[in-house]
Amino acid sequence: MSNPIIEKSDAEWRKELTPDQYRVLRQSATEPQFQNAYWNKHDDGTYSCAGCGTPLFTSDVKFDSGCGWPSFWDAFDPKSIKFVEDHSHGMNRIEVRCAVCDGHLGHVFDDGPAPTGQRYCINSLSLKFHPEEKE
Repeated sequence: MSNPIIEKSDAEWRKELTPDQYRVLRQSATEPQFQNAYWNKHDDGTYSCAGCGTPLFTSDVKFDSGCGWPSFWDAFDPKSIKFVEDHSHGMNRIEVRCAVCDGHLGHVFDDGPAPTGQRYCINSLSLKFHPEEKE
C-alpha cells in the first residue's frame, strides 16, 4: 500500500467527521446493531474508510452474518488494515483499525465463512460506500 500514514490533531478530526463518526473512528465506540447504514446493504461496490478514503472491503466479500453490522470475510488489501489486541469490556477480542489513519473499524472473529473463516464485524459509521459503476 502506497498511502502515507495520516496524522491529524483531535480538533482536525472533530472538524472533518460527524460526531457519531468521531465517536466510532477516534474513540472506538460501537454503533447500534441492526440500526446502521450498511448491515443490510446488498449493492455492488467498495467500502472505504470514512476517515481517510482508503479502500477496505468490497461487496464481493460481504455476507449476512446475522450480527447486525456489516460483515466481510476478507479485506480489500491486507495492508490497508491492522490488528490490535482489545481487552476492553471484559472481553478478549482483535480490533480492526485502518492502517492509514488508525481509525477504529470494528473487530475480527474466527467464525466467518470459507475460504478465510474470518468475520470482519465493521461499524457502518467507519465506512463510506462507493457503488460499482455500471457500464
